[in-house]
Amino acid sequence: MKDGEVFGTTQAGEDVRRFTIRGGGLTANIIGLGAIIQDLRLAGHDAPLVLGYDSLEAYETDTHYFGAVVGRYANRIRDGRFVLDGTRHSLDRNFLGKHMLHGGVDGFSRRPWTVALHGRDFVTLSLHDPAGAMGFPGALDVTCTYRLKIPGTLSVELTATADEPTVCNLTQHSYFNLDDGGAGDILGHRMMIHAGGYLPVDRELIPTGAVEPVDDTVFDFRQVRSVGVAGDQAATSYDVNFCLSASRGPLRQATWVQGASSGVEMEVWTTEPGLQLYVGQHIAPVAPGLHGVAYRAFSGFCLEPQVWPDAPNRPYFPQATLLPGEVYHHITEYRFRLP
Repeated sequence: MKDGEVFGTTQAGEDVRRFTIRGGGLTANIIGLGAIIQDLRLAGHDAPLVLGYDSLEAYETDTHYFGAVVGRYANRIRDGRFVLDGTRHSLDRNFLGKHMLHGGVDGFSRRPWTVALHGRDFVTLSLHDPAGAMGFPGALDVTCTYRLKIPGTLSVELTATADEPTVCNLTQHSYFNLDDGGAGDILGHRMMIHAGGYLPVDRELIPTGAVEPVDDTVFDFRQVRSVGVAGDQAATSYDVNFCLSASRGPLRQATWVQGASSGVEMEVWTTEPGLQLYVGQHIAPVAPGLHGVAYRAFSGFCLEPQVWPDAPNRPYFPQATLLPGEVYHHITEYRFRLP
């Protein structure tokens, strides 16, 4: 489809289009590169709800995955390898030169997606990932539908099918700031996460394999508290998976967040068994953000619903295996409201 507007031209000479959708008091701009949410607004709140860039060039050089759909496997896979049906698969090692992160250096966030359908309040994008890309077995066909619904809901529906056994774990990687669009930090945001367990990680942010209770740790968000209430040192450790369930299931609330000064609230509802919290402690943008805002550490937080990291190497974790004839189906809703 050739509606929308040209947002920019890639270094490879391909036009990338931007599509605007409206509904439920929300307005979102979606670009074809990486199926990125470039901007998201809530009526009655002046600032953007997400971090982003005003130029395509910035997205092409960005390393933070601002607003993108990441895959074929979101999060990390230890040593960039796993075994499936007795066959060892070696993947791109784009994290510390040792592990895979978010599908590799040329993951879904870097690919041009095709806009298949577009209406006033929705846009559907598709991507074909060939067998062997970034080392993954089998070809994968993916769709992402963004839909704005009443009241104040951004729905993200991700589907995928494969032609041979593979792994599939996708997530939406927007950075949120419910106060001022990233001009200030998010440490004062109040947050609750409905999870009694989390995955401890080693110094390279790879799960140790243990599943630990959040009791008496800085990861206990079962009662509402500020992100930074335990101090900046504790906040720097928030790049961790919270264990919501043992498998994908019906849509359910995972978290609640409220801006410290705006009072804007956001709920995350998802079908996924895990939720990665990352509070942007390493943000160092390649260019000014939306409307020239200078983002910095803690300007935005991510809540990434997904299968648990390194699951292909941990058979007792919820699994991401996708077989021919099956349909991967992931739904996440971000529900916003004014105070």
